[in-house]
Amino acid sequence: MAFAAMGLAAAGSASAQSSVTMYGLVDAGIEYVSHAGPDGSAVKLTSGGKNTSRWGIRGSEDLGGGLKAIFALESGIAIDTGRLDTDNTLFDRRATVGLASRYGQVVLGRTFTTTYDFMLPFDPMGYAPAYSWATSSTATGGRKDGLFSRASNAVRYDGSFGGLKLGATVAMGEVAGDFKSSSKYALGVGYSAGKFAAAATWDRQNGAGSSTTPADSTDYIQGIHAGASYDFGDLKLFAGYRNYKRTFTTGAATDRSDMYWGGASYDFTPAFTLYGAVYKQNIKGGNNADPILFSLRGQYALSKRTLAYLSVGYADARNGQNVSVSRDLVGFANNQTGVMAGLQHRF
Repeated sequence: MAFAAMGLAAAGSASAQSSVTMYGLVDAGIEYVSHAGPDGSAVKLTSGGKNTSRWGIRGSEDLGGGLKAIFALESGIAIDTGRLDTDNTLFDRRATVGLASRYGQVVLGRTFTTTYDFMLPFDPMGYAPAYSWATSSTATGGRKDGLFSRASNAVRYDGSFGGLKLGATVAMGEVAGDFKSSSKYALGVGYSAGKFAAAATWDRQNGAGSSTTPADSTDYIQGIHAGASYDFGDLKLFAGYRNYKRTFTTGAATDRSDMYWGGASYDFTPAFTLYGAVYKQNIKGGNNADPILFSLRGQYALSKRTLAYLSVGYADARNGQNVSVSRDLVGFANNQTGVMAGLQHRF
């Protein structure tokens, strides 16, 4: 229906104009991490300290009357090894085609979710793979209580109307005879006025109840997020919140937690910026680890496309639970320190 509405609104003919852009980001650093394994600390080369390294192709074709055809293909890269970043899938980050008009855009395929893109601007560390827990933390006894980031088999809508922003994602489970199984949904609303911005999202991921190999014990996962920021000029303040709930078909106790974060960035000069953030998770029941992360990053722009950075993170958890400073690492003690000096180039 959305595609049909766009087509009717843009009825007319015009000579097609197409554009295709190749883009990417290469990010790597030398990192020290304490309690990196059973035998102690480690020094390693890490891919994506500030942002996940990636490359992609995006393009559009003017169909006339304000209607455009759009596409995007994006692949994550592990710079330290040269491998694909996740799941050994070429375009794991994004593979979409769609239409865009003044009423918004609709894309089909594998995409970042409404929750991810609406909440990203409210993390002081920018969803950094190192030393940010805005997407998930790792002091929860094997559970991450994370944000719904990407979805396959998805239809996504985004529209901006003045200061109001609306978004929705529907990902189909594609299970015959059971539309609910493995389906996923996300809704978002954002608002900006001058230096103030805010957003709120809701999402739900249904488990694969019909799955037997392996069996899926998840009934559903629900996330509620809210974020706000205020830009004073050189100083910018950020705040965010996540309520997480996961229920099970086995009768096991429901996983619940709240994540809070706040922080700021300050431009000392046009080239040098300092970022700081604190992330605190309140785990309800279970291991009661209630981890906290303190994160600090200084970055210096060598040019418009190249920057150097130094990041420091310290994480701590209660009741002897393991914790790590990064969302994708495994901790081996109830505290961990990480320090990374990195370089990033965009093209």
